[in-house]
Amino acid sequence: MDAASIIKNLHPLEIKVLLNYSETDALTAARLVEELDYKEGHANQAFSWLSGKNLIQEISRTPHTYYEITETGRAISESGSVEERAVAFLKANGATSLPEIAAALGVEGKDIGSVFGQLSKDGVLKMNAEKKAECTGAALPARMKIASGLMKKALSADGGLLDKAALSGEEQAVIAGLAKKRGAASSPFKIVERETVAYRLLPDAAAVAAELQKSGITGNEIGEITPKMLASGEWKQGAFRGYNIAVPPARVIPGRTNPYVQFLESVKDKLCSLGFQEFDGPLVETEFWNGDALFMPQFHAARDIHDVYRLKSPTHARSIEEPYLSNIAAVHENGGDSGSRGWNYQFDRDFTRRLILRSQGTVLSAHQLHKAEVPGKYFGIVRCFRYDKVDATHLSDFYQTEGIVLGSEVNLRTLLGFLKMFATEIAGATEVKYVPGYFPFTEPSIEVHIKHPVLGWFELGGSGIFRPEVTKAMGVDVPVLAWGIGIDRMALMALGLNDLRELFCEDIERVRLRRARF
Repeated sequence: MDAASIIKNLHPLEIKVLLNYSETDALTAARLVEELDYKEGHANQAFSWLSGKNLIQEISRTPHTYYEITETGRAISESGSVEERAVAFLKANGATSLPEIAAALGVEGKDIGSVFGQLSKDGVLKMNAEKKAECTGAALPARMKIASGLMKKALSADGGLLDKAALSGEEQAVIAGLAKKRGAASSPFKIVERETVAYRLLPDAAAVAAELQKSGITGNEIGEITPKMLASGEWKQGAFRGYNIAVPPARVIPGRTNPYVQFLESVKDKLCSLGFQEFDGPLVETEFWNGDALFMPQFHAARDIHDVYRLKSPTHARSIEEPYLSNIAAVHENGGDSGSRGWNYQFDRDFTRRLILRSQGTVLSAHQLHKAEVPGKYFGIVRCFRYDKVDATHLSDFYQTEGIVLGSEVNLRTLLGFLKMFATEIAGATEVKYVPGYFPFTEPSIEVHIKHPVLGWFELGGSGIFRPEVTKAMGVDVPVLAWGIGIDRMALMALGLNDLRELFCEDIERVRLRRARF
């Protein structure tokens, strides 16, 4: 053992132990608290460090049982136990029924019943011919006086603790019935079990202590200069602890917003700055708003059970709002007043009430149409659910940014401008293309695609101008631009990721790395 190298790594808490004790001393936390003015936590820390350096060893463990007075015990000590109060009440008021005693003392009837049963056994109370409790005149049992004394003793004890070993046999017998180890809130005492661990310095500790004395190290060296030391000049007379400047500083990891959450907030801020109002809605929707209101025929392939998640219970909504149900039903059956011929089938009013998890963000646009201002701009960050094979660009639980713009002056060029903003300014893509698409609720329909440096080209989202079958049924008679952009996919580009699943990664270090990029 190289004592000279060990002393470089000793903390003042360890140094004082080594300099003040020898191999013959049995050391406990209580002894260090009393003799070195340590706190109990400091003493245990010193033992732990010295043990790690093989300078000290454990020699014994002694279990102790303590009884700690609870808030219930403090209240009983102040106002008396239910037994004491019940006896005092009967002495003052004469024979009384148990419910009346409970009401007068403000306790539950079962508690009075338990008290009467015990005091009846003790011969203190009895039930008369009128089924009322009354005192017999016998003296109170000794256990009640002992219990009261135990509570007073605990209140005056350090920390409200009574050492079981210091109690008499009678006291131990009484307190055992007043204490619980768990769930002790309703009991006068709580059982606390602790251990006293004793240590002894090992032979090598003497060599280290000698090296400390030789080097003039006392454990009182200054490790930190405080404002008080600077003001008094005390630091000028003190000796300083050595510092190893080669030791790396502690890693500081401040709390930060999750990078994906921050990205979502940035999209909201961008759209709000452009005058958009945000809308939102429930995760559970009806087939009506999720598809029917968007002129999606009820026999459309997207209605297949493998595309949407149905609710097991309840399966259907009670009703659909009018006049929108009737308007949409007419549009599907014959076009209604939209100028269309519709889908020419019998609209199923039971199917339309079926409850599902929303599968597309456009459901919120359908909800917004009948209450939207003209002109107006609206958006939402929408969580959607759709059965899909999970891979780098697909999730079954995903987010869209959904939006509509209403106005007599808006047109396809306006829509292309918004799509370009999403692709270049928000997603950060440098290569963008627009391709024709098909959606039952928009005409024309456009898909915007971007090129990822690793994943290549993929669809960012769909868009178009709502068909009259969608807007007129909701009382809107102006063009309405609409889009549903995969905000998860935009985040792939913005955060420099190659897989959507990384957005929801549980590896905190990878999350921090993404935060540094963003």
